[in-house]
Amino acid sequence: MARLAWGITGAGHFLSDCANLILDQPDVDLFLSRAAEEVVRMYSLEEHLLRGSQRLFRESRSRASAPQVARFFRGDYDWLIVAPATGNTVAKFAHGIADTLISNLFAQAGKCRVPIIVLPTDVKPEIDSPGPKGGLVRVFPRPVDLEAVDHLRSFPGVTVVSSIAELRHRLGLIG
Repeated sequence: MARLAWGITGAGHFLSDCANLILDQPDVDLFLSRAAEEVVRMYSLEEHLLRGSQRLFRESRSRASAPQVARFFRGDYDWLIVAPATGNTVAKFAHGIADTLISNLFAQAGKCRVPIIVLPTDVKPEIDSPGPKGGLVRVFPRPVDLEAVDHLRSFPGVTVVSSIAELRHRLGLIG
């Protein structure tokens, strides 16, 4: 079975479905950005997510580097999954910026030729997204957000998926 590193960013869109997918994976380490920690709490998914992960890594507020990325160089992971990925995170990926835990994971996985799957939140011009207290919120990603997703699709070793169904399918192929 493949060992997964799974990064979550500060997005509510797709978050609940991703949490359920994490529970289905037998060997996953979970990496949370600082914003992800806030959003996970807003959506009341802390306990749910922690049940599915082998290890939990949080972004350090006191450290400028992300030493956890060395796990890719040691060969600890067969795949990196970043789901959900905010527009900000996707823009960082697309422009080579590695200044957070999740963007460092992406950069180092790529440098180690570890395959990457990204589920961006900004996948179409108009999205109905679940709010933290229920109900749907209509979101209109900016053209620059959609362009970053398109640019990311051209990266070698990176698969960009557009839905939970597509992510579930890809995860089924990994096992």
